[in-house]
Amino acid sequence: MIPFLSFTLIALLLSILAGLIRVFRGPAPAERMLAAQLFGTAAVAILLILSQLMAIPALLDVAMVFALLAAVTLVAFVVLAARGVR
Repeated sequence: MIPFLSFTLIALLLSILAGLIRVFRGPAPAERMLAAQLFGTAAVAILLILSQLMAIPALLDVAMVFALLAAVTLVAFVVLAARGVR
């Protein structure tokens, strides 16, 4: 099980690197925001996997906080985009 989880961690880190490319080269603010959401989702997944690998249940709470912050960030972006703020 450990090799599978390690491979999954590497895949998540590679997806974050791919998201960084979109953040820097993204033509629209919405695409950059989607890449930022990818960071939040990948961070939550990484924390959940690390919680299992390292047997640290406190990481579950940190992952929950990251998930809530990602949702709040998305709502704030949508509100600002609706107002036309750049």
